[in-house]
Amino acid sequence: MKLLLKGGRIIDPSQNIDAEMDLLIENGKIAKMGRDLSASENNSTTVETLDLRNALIVPGLIDMHTHLREPGHEYKETIQTGSEAAVAGGFTSIACMPNTNPINDNRSVTDFILKQAGICNMANVYPIAAISKMSEGKILSEFGDLKDAGAVAFSDDGNPVTNSRLMRNALEYAHPLDMTVISHCEVLDLSTGGTMNEGSVSTELGLQGIPNVAESIMVERDIALADYTNTSVHIAHVSTAESVRAIRAAKARGVHVTAETAPHYFTLTDEALREFSTNAKVYPPLRNMKDVESIKEGLKDGTIDVIASDHAPHSSIEKDVEFEYAASGINGLETSLSLSLKLVDDDILTFHQLIEKMSTNPARILKINKGTLTIGSDADLTIIDTQKSWTVNVNIFRSKSKNSPFQGWKLKGKAIMTIVGGEIKYKET
Repeated sequence: MKLLLKGGRIIDPSQNIDAEMDLLIENGKIAKMGRDLSASENNSTTVETLDLRNALIVPGLIDMHTHLREPGHEYKETIQTGSEAAVAGGFTSIACMPNTNPINDNRSVTDFILKQAGICNMANVYPIAAISKMSEGKILSEFGDLKDAGAVAFSDDGNPVTNSRLMRNALEYAHPLDMTVISHCEVLDLSTGGTMNEGSVSTELGLQGIPNVAESIMVERDIALADYTNTSVHIAHVSTAESVRAIRAAKARGVHVTAETAPHYFTLTDEALREFSTNAKVYPPLRNMKDVESIKEGLKDGTIDVIASDHAPHSSIEKDVEFEYAASGINGLETSLSLSLKLVDDDILTFHQLIEKMSTNPARILKINKGTLTIGSDADLTIIDTQKSWTVNVNIFRSKSKNSPFQGWKLKGKAIMTIVGGEIKYKET
């Protein structure tokens, strides 16, 4: 099958392209790019032509931090429903965290995830394997075997690696494998028992808080380990001004550190919890306005490399309970792009920078052959209508879970088509 995309604005940071052009897809690959491509020149009887004037055509978006819950928690999400949510949100590729049941700390679980993703045949799914057995932070997983099985990175996300020696070993073992270690930064001695950000709002609500230093101290430790071992580390879900400052300083002195944040950390503050909404309970917690502004500044100056959804679906069983007992997490795949587009409207990022953070950089950090529209590359593309207005309705989410604090929000900008391997997997009706 051939697809000819006509008249769109093509933005590809990997080639420094930003121009109105046509793009031809053939046999699942990018075949040609240029002005005034003609279907008749390419056997018009076999070419489907799509008029994409006024739309953006970009390399398929990549979410490098999702939770698909399968195996073990299929009542929250499955690889099928998570993949459907991904393409509906404009993501052609997603990397799933290992905190399933059983934990993805061995080849059999990685094999299972890849097999299920193949059966779904929606988004590309890249398993992230556990740093340690059972994510307990005691014994390293078999890194080499997990890479051979198809894992693209290592993380104990959901649990910090509190043992500094083990974290050092993880960085040193992953380095020769050319693999990324993704760190969940948390000092449990400071965070245990907390349910939201420590500050004036937590005091008023009478809830135990989690201080910023519970995150930033561990960020500093992992930067120091990466510096000492001359390896690289990726910091997950950055939420505090102190963390941004530490990462910025580390990059300035040449430490190999990259970082991500999620849309809720530059969109919401802890004020969203005044009504004890469990759908706004996340981990790390929503912080204050100073932190939000620091996150935005970190995105603008390149300190934060990636925007990831941290899609964490939960059922009503975990969310419709008293605040202190509710699970932490936001359903993010289907709102992430639209929330992030506001950064462009607010002149914090350009479209070029946004696509870097949502496609090019995740591909580079995970070392996957995606995030580009070069000739011969896989035809993974996201088509975006930047002016499309829509209202968030969790009842029509493709995701199995509905835990979004953005229910009823009016957003601008949306993926209207998602193409994976040359096949249209999602099209806005």
